[in-house]
Amino acid sequence: MSRRQTAFSLLQASEESPVLARLGELTRESVARLRAVEHLIPAQLLPFVQAGPIEGPVWCLLLGNNAAAAKIRQLLPTLAAQLQSQGREVNSIRLKVQIKRS
Repeated sequence: MSRRQTAFSLLQASEESPVLARLGELTRESVARLRAVEHLIPAQLLPFVQAGPIEGPVWCLLLGNNAAAAKIRQLLPTLAAQLQSQGREVNSIRLKVQIKRS
């Protein structure tokens, strides 16, 4: 078995691998979804909100703390309606709080 000695970028690797290509596609779609609804999220909360994984019609938002999660939870129907009005397949939005450990 010979090893490939040529260096290549992550983009090139992802294009050669169907699994990595799909992962890249889902990441881009998740970021696009967040950009599509960020105008509906209060500006002071935006630093605590990140685009998360997409699992079929379920999209996940990653939140920096419980307070942000509580406020975003109130906005979920509005966020989902906005995404659906743009033709994006989103049946529900899941929230996950990521607690930073020191």
